[in-house]
Amino acid sequence: MITENESVRLIFGLKVRNLRQQRNLSYQQLSDATKITVSYLHDIENGKKYPKTDKILALAKVLGTDYDYLVSLTGDKKLQPLIDLLSTDFINVIPWDHFGIAPASLLELFTNTPDKVTAFISTLVKISRAYHLSRENFYTTTLRSYQDIHDNYFEDLEAAAARFREEADINEKLPVSVEVLEQMLKEKHNIHTDRKKLGSIPTLNTIRSYFSTAKQTLYINKQFSSGQEAFLLARELGFQFLGITLRPYETIVQRPSSFDLLLNNFRASYFAAALLIPEEHVVEDIQRISANDRWDPAAWLHLLDKYNVSAEMLLQRLTNILPHHFGIGQLFFLRMSGDEKSGYEIDKELHLSQLHNPHANLVNEHYCRRWLAIRMMQEVQRLPEKKKHKGFIIDAQISHYWQTHNRYLCITLAKPRSRNSTETVSVTLGLLLDSSLMRLMRFVNDESIITRTVHTTCERCSIQGCKERAMHATYVEKKQQEQEIRTALDAL
Repeated sequence: MITENESVRLIFGLKVRNLRQQRNLSYQQLSDATKITVSYLHDIENGKKYPKTDKILALAKVLGTDYDYLVSLTGDKKLQPLIDLLSTDFINVIPWDHFGIAPASLLELFTNTPDKVTAFISTLVKISRAYHLSRENFYTTTLRSYQDIHDNYFEDLEAAAARFREEADINEKLPVSVEVLEQMLKEKHNIHTDRKKLGSIPTLNTIRSYFSTAKQTLYINKQFSSGQEAFLLARELGFQFLGITLRPYETIVQRPSSFDLLLNNFRASYFAAALLIPEEHVVEDIQRISANDRWDPAAWLHLLDKYNVSAEMLLQRLTNILPHHFGIGQLFFLRMSGDEKSGYEIDKELHLSQLHNPHANLVNEHYCRRWLAIRMMQEVQRLPEKKKHKGFIIDAQISHYWQTHNRYLCITLAKPRSRNSTETVSVTLGLLLDSSLMRLMRFVNDESIITRTVHTTCERCSIQGCKERAMHATYVEKKQQEQEIRTALDAL
């Protein structure tokens, strides 16, 4: 976060550095002429110090400008775009400090190639406007990148959850019951729960939970499963145990005011997952299931009951454990919702190690119907009404991406969104098929696992004779037309 004072110092330093370089003055030469030490000049140009009036006047005289220019928030044509950037809120959309980038480093990057950097950032701004990307989009994408650079494993949160389990004497208790979590909230933090209020207010019917600091009450929507309730209670315990004060009070952050708020929400959620699905237990589960030569869907579904968690929490927990304990870092997680009539949407995704082939598409294209996730969602829709609410269905598929060498083991769980909804939801864990995965998960060679050639969207797919296609290959056809025009022009 770059504060207003930091912004003023950075703009001042930007001007001094630019004028010094225009006059081909070294730091020593400028120091001799102004009687300002070289180290202090360094601090000025790096935005660490803002000099007093006498020093500003000395700098202005030697640099051939005036006092008003140096202290103003305007500059010449070349610098003004950078000054505008430093003066606007956009610079604070990206939490530079969480990626180890200090404001001074940012300034140095800008001033080394100002034209190119300004043009690049201007391009990002225009793209964000064209695709209606909000501050929230930036925050969410930045959080996913933050998870990626840490391999989505946070040792301090794992240790905190383990310490909590030991202090609460629940190390061997699985699953951790809703009653136990509720009791710990009340005894340790004097927080009560209320399952009636949210459901009685129509406008709040979709809110999962809300914590009132004034009433020390956690309001929970009673329509959710015990596994979802357990997460909500464990998450609140996370906020309290970790001492997080900058936090959202509802379950889903609607409009995060800062990246730190979104990050703190993630930290409490991570704590909850580590509390409900202890690290050492799930490592043993992965080892046991992976040693099987056959794909065993029942073994995976059993984990939902063992820990009393949702499918989404289980698969996301695996994205913490697989990279750190097993070296399986080439993976992605997708959550999809929708149906064939209204369309399918990716509403959450995480990519570790690289941007993998399946990803969200913001131009309303049709996701490949050969994806396991969509096939499973379609299968849920075909289930008899009486069977729809018995729980998740699960399957695995080897997805080979068209015209690439990339093959993924995809494990998908799907179910109806709710009893009264025609939409379905699915969560998918995709693991790149490489030597590391094949050594760990022996069942990948099971012939019962279907292998399918897939693409990202129908519009970009050139697979011939695809019976599942939901839309013509319009993007491919447009590229072919452009090539034909180019060929005809070259022939003139």
